[in-house]
Amino acid sequence: IVCYELLQSLPNLKVIVNSGVGMDHLDLKLVASFGVKMANAPHAVSTSTADTGMALLLASARRLVEGYHIAISSGMEHCEADFLGVEVTGATLGIIGMGSIGYKIALRAKAFEMNILYHNRTRRKEQEEQAVGATYCEKIDSLLQQADFVMVVVSLTPQTHKLIGKRELELMKPTATLINISRGAVVDQEALVTALQTGTIKAAALDVTCPEALPRDHMLLKLKNVIITPHLGIKIDKATYIITEEAVENILAALNGLPIPSEVLPS
Repeated sequence: IVCYELLQSLPNLKVIVNSGVGMDHLDLKLVASFGVKMANAPHAVSTSTADTGMALLLASARRLVEGYHIAISSGMEHCEADFLGVEVTGATLGIIGMGSIGYKIALRAKAFEMNILYHNRTRRKEQEEQAVGATYCEKIDSLLQQADFVMVVVSLTPQTHKLIGKRELELMKPTATLINISRGAVVDQEALVTALQTGTIKAAALDVTCPEALPRDHMLLKLKNVIITPHLGIKIDKATYIITEEAVENILAALNGLPIPSEVLPS
């Protein structure tokens, strides 16, 4: 944790570079007050994180984890006829957060012939929307009410903390699935547990939780309509290499007084 005492003890510190896109673990205003530059690695992680989001969507829709356990069970003779998944092709995907990751998810969803809705602080250019066939929802409520799959792809900020809570979950269809690849604290986990238990929504697929890892007795770990992965978003060998390259590029620019390619400014 970068705290006041640590920054005070490092008078020659010029730049802090994060090996990922999320900067919620840093007090940006505090760091900036010491004249220290900050940067992240948004380009390196966007492709692998988008792949993770689509993998979770597909795994949840087709109940792959449940199916795997059935297939390897000792008493397996056949799969029950009523073990049914959810159709992805032609379904409506609502993307909350249409930055670089969200846009790459839209590109992937287009290949699955999905109807794409998105909500973002700022609307994308018309040609960008047309390229993926995405429709802008100015209000998040409209997206939640229409989507069969809701994909959360936002940075964690005070404004997005528990962005998806009891009210938002109740707006979703009872047949809908929530997918979170942003940060665990963006979703109110207690409200999510209740929604999954009561049938307010059908399922959830989470690459992030709060905390990571969850306590072993947490209810989310006991529900069959949840898939949880241990923050696998950028965990591929190629992404790790690209992140290192991007970090070095940002560091060298900062040390040489040049514009930092992926500089992050306090909001």
